[in-house]
Amino acid sequence: MEKNKVGSLHFGHWGEDLAADYLKAKGYEIIEKHFFFHHTEIDLIARHGDYLVLVEVKTRSSAEFGPPEEALTSRKKACLRRAAEGYLYLNHLDNIDCRFDVISISFKPDGSASIEHLENAFE
Repeated sequence: MEKNKVGSLHFGHWGEDLAADYLKAKGYEIIEKHFFFHHTEIDLIARHGDYLVLVEVKTRSSAEFGPPEEALTSRKKACLRRAAEGYLYLNHLDNIDCRFDVISISFKPDGSASIEHLENAFE
């Protein structure tokens, strides 16, 4: 694997860990991290009240490429929907309310991070 891809992978996982801590502090129960189904990853799966929450985490080290949530294309959303259906099927979860959230993490030059949580970001 290329050096910059390894760095990006670690950076992304660091953002996902930060997002998981953020959700836990808000009362979410993290059920699973890095769920893969047919080459698509759901970053975090959590419970919040009666909802199963499927979370896509987008992390950026600068604003150069725009807000992190703008990287979520319609194709990626379709893949995430299929992966969610796979998760529900494999875990025998019927009649459960689900939603897709996006957590956007932007790191600032001083090393701090801003977190934006978009609940029910898409259907």
